[in-house]
Amino acid sequence: MRTSKFSESQIIKALKANEQGRSVGDLSRELGIDKSTFYFWRKKYGGMEKQELKRLKELEKENTKLKQMYADVSLDNKMLKDVLSKKF
Repeated sequence: MRTSKFSESQIIKALKANEQGRSVGDLSRELGIDKSTFYFWRKKYGGMEKQELKRLKELEKENTKLKQMYADVSLDNKMLKDVLSKKF
């Protein structure tokens, strides 16, 4: 997946500038992005503070770890079932 050239804090800063009255057209021209990108950012990060963003990142990392743990355990479980089901 392609990474953004803007950090999350820069995105939040741009969203706050829009909330303070700057137009989407001006901000998108200044940042060199399309208006649809700005609206996507607003949908994803709208109303978020830096602390909330940090917490979101922590939860995403934890979720990734838990998914990996589940995959490992389910694979082990499947292997054990296969071994036990074989007749000698």
